[in-house]
Amino acid sequence: MNRREFLMTSVAAGAMMLAARSAFAADKLTILGSVPSLGFPFFVHMLNEIKAEAQAQGVNLTESDGQNSATKQTADIEAALVQKVNAIVISPLDVNALAPAIEEAVKAGVPVVTIDRRVDGVQGILAHVGADNVKGGEAEAQAVVAAFPNGAKLFHLQGQPGAGPAIDRNKGVHNVLDPLKDKYQIIYEQTANFARAEALTVTEAGLAANGKPDAIICANDDMALGALEACAARNFSDVKIYGFDALPEALVAVRDGKLAGTVEQFPGKQSRTAVQIAVSYAKDKTEPKEKLVLLTPIVIGKDNLDKAERLNETK
Repeated sequence: MNRREFLMTSVAAGAMMLAARSAFAADKLTILGSVPSLGFPFFVHMLNEIKAEAQAQGVNLTESDGQNSATKQTADIEAALVQKVNAIVISPLDVNALAPAIEEAVKAGVPVVTIDRRVDGVQGILAHVGADNVKGGEAEAQAVVAAFPNGAKLFHLQGQPGAGPAIDRNKGVHNVLDPLKDKYQIIYEQTANFARAEALTVTEAGLAANGKPDAIICANDDMALGALEACAARNFSDVKIYGFDALPEALVAVRDGKLAGTVEQFPGKQSRTAVQIAVSYAKDKTEPKEKLVLLTPIVIGKDNLDKAERLNETK
């Protein structure tokens, strides 16, 4: 074989190897993992768990940060459909605003699994995996009742309007407290949009207008930590503050006695289960055993910190 023949053979072999690698890559499934905003630690953890499970399942992951914008998250779904992803795992920012894009995906034959936030208005969603947020809100309120058997004056910081978890957690809190309103009075109730800075401002306004409450119920940990900051500024160290999400920072605050408790909803397990369902269906049309998978949240206090999913992340 002369030099020219050798080079031609080598080029041909290289091209065949490249084609084989391309074909192999094309055969690898790709899923979209979308969360409302990586500005919230809860969703950073959720996307990290989606990423870890996608790797464990041997599939590619297209990551989407909704940036707290329904328009951005909608655009990410539409782009993923153009790219012909094999499945979508999504926690929608606003269940109503994202419904048309999710419906478009379903009509295109792309399996969709929702996590954390359920979209009830769209038919054909493969499955929903989440926490039973109504039960979570109930557990949070029951923890307050147990801490104050003789009654209490309460602040209630609600989550983002339109977000499924905010709606359900609010419902759970009121399910418990409304029948007991003679003893447990919600003297101040406002949304702080799941945001720490906003919770600080909202709590400050509540304290200025209503004085010190016995406890503050918050729909997530970021708001609980914002409320804690507002109370600390006034030396109100005896106000019992309850959060929701069991973030590492909140777990440290519970351990140190700064927060009374936080609700664990197992977001990592939610995320991994959702990816498993999506990939199984994308691979061979395996239907999930259950279309609705709801984990039961628990309240984490000093006495059961070992039950927290992210305890190993605390410092």
